[in-house]
Amino acid sequence: MHAAITDPDSEVIAKLAEHEQKELVRCVVVGSVDDGKSTLIGRLLFEGNGVYEDQVAAVKRASKQGGEIDYSLFTDGLRAEREQGITIDVAHRYFSTKKRKYIIADTPGHQQYTRNMATGASTADVGVILIDARLGVLTQSRRHAYIASLLGIPRLVVAINKMDLVGFEREIFDKTVETFAKFAATLGFQEVAPIPISATAGDNVVQRSVKTPWYSGPTLMEYLETVAIGRSASSRPMRFPVQLVVRPNLDYRGFAGQLASGRLRIGDEVVALPSGQRSRVRAIDTFDGTLQEASAPQSVVVRLDSEIDLSRGELLAHAATAPTVATDLEATLVWMGDGPLDGSRELVLKHTARRVRARIAEVQGRVDLESLELVAASALEKNDIAQVRIACQRPIFADAYRDSPGTGAFILVDARSNETVAAGMIRQAHAGSSVRAPVASAERKKRYGHGGAVVRVESATRAEEVERCLFDRGCCVLRTASVVTAEELAAAGAIAVLEDETSKAETDEEILAGLERSAVFEVS
Repeated sequence: MHAAITDPDSEVIAKLAEHEQKELVRCVVVGSVDDGKSTLIGRLLFEGNGVYEDQVAAVKRASKQGGEIDYSLFTDGLRAEREQGITIDVAHRYFSTKKRKYIIADTPGHQQYTRNMATGASTADVGVILIDARLGVLTQSRRHAYIASLLGIPRLVVAINKMDLVGFEREIFDKTVETFAKFAATLGFQEVAPIPISATAGDNVVQRSVKTPWYSGPTLMEYLETVAIGRSASSRPMRFPVQLVVRPNLDYRGFAGQLASGRLRIGDEVVALPSGQRSRVRAIDTFDGTLQEASAPQSVVVRLDSEIDLSRGELLAHAATAPTVATDLEATLVWMGDGPLDGSRELVLKHTARRVRARIAEVQGRVDLESLELVAASALEKNDIAQVRIACQRPIFADAYRDSPGTGAFILVDARSNETVAAGMIRQAHAGSSVRAPVASAERKKRYGHGGAVVRVESATRAEEVERCLFDRGCCVLRTASVVTAEELAAAGAIAVLEDETSKAETDEEILAGLERSAVFEVS
């Protein structure tokens, strides 16, 4: 009898298909410095068969403990991290089991790197917060738990680590869990699961420990294998921020971007914001061909039935579930700036692909991380969490963060230094505020006969000449030396002449020809 011959390509394809069908779990591990986050993830990868043999050999060589594996080296890849024994930047690790596939983010614990922690946690389904059994619940632990709740992480594992250093005493575990539970009771987590572990010794990480007979719950791996995954982005209302208008020829005009949430199908009626014009989806294009339906977080090019005006920073949504158009926002901020927040800072709010000038109109209070109460404050220091009111110069299309994280989050950038100074989550957007009837770019296009654009010229003198040339042609044109202002003017439908000494010299005729080629003068 001949043995059956198996096609190796078919086996690979079958395994890839099986892997594709597995449920994806995004997990973030947070905690204070030296709580053992990197060691825990390393242990999880090692015992879960998530590392290759050559990686194990390299870590064994780099370990300094007489041949014993230093599990933190599986995640602390930066030389500075190994030298200092701390995690500086977010490290993502990928592995899979027979049931699920995982992306695990190892985030810094030091207060200085709180911004990195917030970044790593922003897309997580499950949070694992480590607490040193010897030290109990620290302020940094409270800060991380609070940020995790702000980011909408529904389920939290409270891993009480280093139980081997306290003799696996149940009383210490129970007392720490009780302290954390009192603090987290109002944070809105759907589930908080405490687990006693030792990341270094491997107790209750993947294998159940015989040293905690008083504990009957799951190990960390057992919990991750069975935890319910929350609402996915594709089940939320559709939001499609436009990142780029694609027009390779006169017969093709599409809007490129990434679906922030929801599903989009051919034939769907959509509304373009802020103009309010409606159209239907004619085609959804990708590099691999046309789709009947796309869902978040796919990147696609959308073509519409009618030639409505849209540009970078504007948005498509289903009319029945459209977001609020607002300039007045109530939000929760994590202040990350090296300097304090004060009224002198000029800020730019970056929301999806949109950038608008903004100011902190009111600091409603700073969050006391011990009591979770709002404390009166007029300024914020680094790593403070506060509730504020923000006034934008132009409207944005805002959702509450709890409803749509993709269009409910923003960052604030210092307009002068370009430093990212805060991450924000919108609690409420107030429609009908100071800008009740904003002039849309479509209205400017109809009046002036052209769309928005940025024209870069090499000097202030040349900027005056180009402004005169375009003004005499009847254009809505302004000069500026600020890249941010130029982009805002272009998004609003004006032609911005930007002074940029790195630009090459062009004649008036060449500039006009370039604008015509890019269809800025498409409407006559």
